[in-house]
Amino acid sequence: MLRNRTFLFIHQNFPGQFLHLCRHLARDNRVIFLSLKTPNRLTGVEVEAYALHREPDPRIHPYLSGSERGVLYGQAVARKLIQLQRQGIRPDLIVGHTGWGETLFVKDVFPDTPLLSYFEFFYSAEGADVGFDPEFPADPEVKFRLRIRNQAILSCLDATDRGLSPTLWQHSRLPKVYQQKVAVIHDGVDSDAVRPDREARLELPDGTVLDRSKPVVTYVARNLEPYRGFHVFMRAVASILESHPTAHIVIVGGDEVSYGQRLPNGESFRERALREVSLDLSRVHFTGKLPYSLYLRLLQVSSAHVYLTYPFVLSWSMLEAMSAGCLLIASRTSPVEEVVQDGENGLLVDFFDPAGIAERVTEALREPARFEALRAAARRTVVERYDLQRVSLPAQLKLVRDMIG
Repeated sequence: MLRNRTFLFIHQNFPGQFLHLCRHLARDNRVIFLSLKTPNRLTGVEVEAYALHREPDPRIHPYLSGSERGVLYGQAVARKLIQLQRQGIRPDLIVGHTGWGETLFVKDVFPDTPLLSYFEFFYSAEGADVGFDPEFPADPEVKFRLRIRNQAILSCLDATDRGLSPTLWQHSRLPKVYQQKVAVIHDGVDSDAVRPDREARLELPDGTVLDRSKPVVTYVARNLEPYRGFHVFMRAVASILESHPTAHIVIVGGDEVSYGQRLPNGESFRERALREVSLDLSRVHFTGKLPYSLYLRLLQVSSAHVYLTYPFVLSWSMLEAMSAGCLLIASRTSPVEEVVQDGENGLLVDFFDPAGIAERVTEALREPARFEALRAAARRTVVERYDLQRVSLPAQLKLVRDMIG
């Protein structure tokens, strides 16, 4: 049993991937969470804010700017850990995300405390996101930059006691010498909450009311950008609208850039796409970022859900769409193919083929009954392999018990 222990979590954006694990452990244990300043709170979790004491020096070698930021994150966390140590706090386990350098010096402050590190992505100039999309060619020196960028992750891989990676494909990107100490356990999807609802109905911010009686095409990303195929999807939209004159297309996501390069002069990829294609905007709805409850209802009214991605980190939204019983039309890229089999629990399309994407979507809108079995199979995939309460959380808790046992 995990009772009366002290757990310390580290993630710059509380609670990040640790929401469910924190919430569970906080019932019977002390849970402390180090994060950048945030208004977010969880019952029973003590949030301690840390801050960088300065920004990276603009005069530093360009290859090292990201590395210096990582060191600054690691240093800020280490100083906070030392403060906690002086207060007499001795965690039984420390859990941290490695992506920003926060866990760099954890073992130097608490050498005898087990460290469980979350490894989301190991960068490479080949076989993944870099060079995948010829429309956005990579900097010729990207190989040099990525090798330096990986140094902090390599340091964390060496120092950590055990690791977590959410998918087999993401795990496979890690250097083979370290893979054996990193478990593959997904963060989990709450399939009890994210489920089909044929009676679902929602009103969009622009006043449009949607339900299952209307043909609705959905697209969701944290931000509307090439890494999630936004530019390709937008080139399919006009053909979808023309082929199905009553269809509505709902596009959820912000105008910032989470991954990859920004456009010059502050232009967003949404603005660029709307200059490139002519659309009936009375049937194309850009919602920005939606509250979670509205986002779930949108998935529940979806007639076809399009998910496109570079070979990169798999989005929670794809699995949540499957859990909600969406008909998933997704790119035939490595992270997706780990989950989706074409014609069994979804439909796969060529990432770079707007006409093929539009054809698949139109087919789904024209003959919805034909794809009901795929919707059911998509949900079954999530329940059997990625369910939070029955699969992911029990596996995470077993790993925690093993580490502190």
